[in-house]
Amino acid sequence: MGRSESWEWIKAVAVALILAIGIRYFLLAPIVVDGQSMMPTLEHNDRMLVNKIGYNISEPERFDIIVFHAPQNKDYIKRVIGLPGDTIEYRDDMLYVNGESVDEPYLDDYKEQAEYLPLTENFHIKDVTGYETVPEGHVFVLGDNRQRSRDSRQIGMIPYDEVVGKANFVIWPIQEIRFVD
Repeated sequence: MGRSESWEWIKAVAVALILAIGIRYFLLAPIVVDGQSMMPTLEHNDRMLVNKIGYNISEPERFDIIVFHAPQNKDYIKRVIGLPGDTIEYRDDMLYVNGESVDEPYLDDYKEQAEYLPLTENFHIKDVTGYETVPEGHVFVLGDNRQRSRDSRQIGMIPYDEVVGKANFVIWPIQEIRFVD
């Protein structure tokens, strides 16, 4: 192998590494689901891709599944329930946003399988956070497994600047590759 051919290989490998690092840190990141707080939507040890760039051009939307930096230097994965200005309440296992009932179809199967109901205990956002509404620049999040989730009911509102990105693509296990809502 000649000197110029070696140099071309070194340049190609360097470009590939730079692209891989750029994608990993700026566009997409892998995450492993740790625990049962998002069951049955996501299972323990599911591997997902997190879209890190989407929220640089838009804000989280209701029911997005997001990854965010949480207390104790951990990243959590939860579902956005409340947006800035929203009043959130649960009564009789029904979500009310600004006084209007809102369906959560992603919970239907789980409600049928749950050991005991209600899946989501009654609460008003003020009772669990001290706020009447979700503050500007924050979201209120819950795990789909409401009976076993550490979420905004315990850790409070999540500031936008703690949100890593949107997680909606399971890449492992192979037989479970899918988009999730």
